[in-house]
Amino acid sequence: MALQSETDVTIVIPVLDEEQSIPELVNGIRNVCDEAGLTFNAWFIDDGSTDQSWSVIEAIHADDSRFAGLKLRRNFGKSAALAVGFDRADGKYVITMDADLQDDPAEIPSLIASLESGYDLVSGWKQERRDPLSKRIPSRFFNFVTRRITGIPLHDFNCGLKAYRLEVVKSVRLHGELHRYIPLLAAWQGYTRITEKVVNHLPRKYGSTKFGLERFLKGFLDLLSVSFMTRFASRPMYFFGSLGTLAFFGGFIISTWISIEKIFYNHPIGDRPLLLLGVMLILVGVQMFSVGLIGQMIIVPRMERLDAIQIAAELDPAPQPSGRDRESA
Repeated sequence: MALQSETDVTIVIPVLDEEQSIPELVNGIRNVCDEAGLTFNAWFIDDGSTDQSWSVIEAIHADDSRFAGLKLRRNFGKSAALAVGFDRADGKYVITMDADLQDDPAEIPSLIASLESGYDLVSGWKQERRDPLSKRIPSRFFNFVTRRITGIPLHDFNCGLKAYRLEVVKSVRLHGELHRYIPLLAAWQGYTRITEKVVNHLPRKYGSTKFGLERFLKGFLDLLSVSFMTRFASRPMYFFGSLGTLAFFGGFIISTWISIEKIFYNHPIGDRPLLLLGVMLILVGVQMFSVGLIGQMIIVPRMERLDAIQIAAELDPAPQPSGRDRESA
C-alpha cells in the first residue's frame, strides 16, 4: 500500500566536515524548490563532523525550520547517515545529495519529474565528472564491474544524487557501506522501475574529498556480499547445495577411480595425492550441503512471516449484503 504524504519532497544530506558549503547548499535548495512550487523539508545528518558543521545547521534551522538536522555521536559512515535520514523522511519523494556542493540542487525538479513518469528510483549519472583522473578511472572500472555482476544498467552507482519514491527508502535496509548498492537493494524488494539521468557535476569549492582509494576495495567486498544476499538470502541451499554437490561428486569420482585401480590393477593408493584430494572433496561437499540445509531451515520461518513480503498494491473486497438483505432485495 503506497504511503501518503502532504510534503512533496524530503531531501536527505549526509554531512562530514562541510561547514563552508552548507549555507550555499541551503540557499540553492531553497531557491530551486520555491521556484518550482515544491513543498519540502531537508535533513542534514551530521556524521561525526569535527568542524563547526553542526553549529551551522543549528543556525540554519533557527532561521528556516524546513531545514532539520541530526547529529550522530561519532562517524558511523554514509550508509548509517542515509538510513537515519530515510527513517525521518516523510515526503512523497526523497532526494539524496552530498553536502560538498558537487551535486547541483537545480536537478531536483527534473529528478522528481522522472519519478512522476512512473519510475521507482532515478540515479544521477555524472557523465562529465569534475574530479581528478586518479578518481575517475577507478570509478569507471568499479561501475563497469558492478553493472556486470548486478545486471542493473547504471553508469554511476556512486553518485550521491538520487531520487526515490518514499516507499522505496522505507523498504531498503542499509548497513556497512551498502549505500552504493541501493538500486540493487531496491530491485530485490521488487522496485525494478529504475533509470538514470545525466546530472550536472560541479567542481569542489571547499575542503577535500573524504574518500580514498581504499573505498573501492571495500566497495568490491560489499558488492560480493550484497550480490550473494540478494540472490541467495532466501534460498541458501541453491548456493551451498550446488557447490557441495559438485565437490562431493568430484571427490566420489576420484575415490572410485583410484579404488578401481587398486582392485583391478593393484596400484598403491596410500601415498597418492589423489586419495587426499578425493577424501577432502567428499568432506567439503558434505559440509557445504549441511551449511545450505541449516541456512534453509533458518530462513524458511522468516520468509513465512507476512512482514517479510513486500506488497505492491492491494484491492480491498467490497462489502457483501447479508442474506436477509438479499431476500428483501
